[in-house]
Amino acid sequence: MAAKKEGLKSVIIAYVLWLFGGIFGVHHFYLRRDRHAFVWWTTLGGFGVGWLGEIFRIPRYVRDANEDPAHMKDLLTRMVQNKKPPFSMNRFTGMLMVGYSWGQMMMFAVPPDGFWGINLRYLNLLIPLAAALGVWTVGNIGREQGRLLYPLLAAYAAYPIRYYVYDETVWFTCMVLASALVFDSFAKEWRKTQKKTHFVKRVAVLGVCACLYLSLWCSYLYFHGTITDSEGDEVPIYEALHHFFTSPWWLDVKQCLIDTYQYAQHHGWYEVWKQIIDLSDPHGEQNAYKVLGVGPDASQQEITSTWRKLSRENHPDKVKDEKGRRAAQERFMEIQQAYEILSNSKHRRNRRNKKDNSEPLGERVEL
Repeated sequence: MAAKKEGLKSVIIAYVLWLFGGIFGVHHFYLRRDRHAFVWWTTLGGFGVGWLGEIFRIPRYVRDANEDPAHMKDLLTRMVQNKKPPFSMNRFTGMLMVGYSWGQMMMFAVPPDGFWGINLRYLNLLIPLAAALGVWTVGNIGREQGRLLYPLLAAYAAYPIRYYVYDETVWFTCMVLASALVFDSFAKEWRKTQKKTHFVKRVAVLGVCACLYLSLWCSYLYFHGTITDSEGDEVPIYEALHHFFTSPWWLDVKQCLIDTYQYAQHHGWYEVWKQIIDLSDPHGEQNAYKVLGVGPDASQQEITSTWRKLSRENHPDKVKDEKGRRAAQERFMEIQQAYEILSNSKHRRNRRNKKDNSEPLGERVEL
């Protein structure tokens, strides 16, 4: 009994999740309504309207998840009075909207032209499947269920209308409406028991479904999306990606990554990390060399001599113009800072130069 109480869902937590993640179906996942959660995720809370309407339905969802005795008694009474679930305008509208949305997403994901010399327009035959899946998923939320076969056959039976009615909105609506009507009339029935599924399996199933849905979005953006260049011209994304991966910049980056991997295979990833740290110039030495105009192998005496020369040449007192004096002062401070950095790191620089001079030439490999 104690274990059962530990698994009870809280109305407060459900409302908090509804408020902060409701459009993504987080509260439905918490209440083990996974189909509802996925529908909300793909439609952003039922296009916002469904999410707002749930403010009064969440207590009922919680009672159903907890199998509250009074709720279950009322549900049993309804099952006895009605051989199958009665018609619900909210659910039927949801079937139409989700079926239409998923079907449209499938249609937009199909490449308009050939891809790698292959004509993929035959994938349009999957549009009725996507629409029927939307109808079936909404129809299987909560205590109602039904087989996919009926809405699927209805969708494919109505699909040929597109070859006679060229208005996309008309034939698409007819197809989804036929699928929803057939499901509501012949397929739906009561779900008398709620099957408890392990959390890991629930996450895995939702993850696969999410990947499939996101792949449709990626296909749509790849084949139909455009980007605007600096001159205001629109370029298809697939062309832009092709040009990017054949550009000199990407080829240089790719070669650099290949060289880094080969170097790591030979010397180890720790040595690569050390070189990355050195190249990132954490102490500011590389920039200091650039400011003073000396090389990394310069001695401290050469650095001091160069610093004195540059300090005299760039002293602010030599400039009478106010604007020029301000620029000279910034340059002068930059020189002083560079000299201070190199002076503080002279011992480390000497050790590094001695190490480099002791290594055979063939052993030095730079990224």
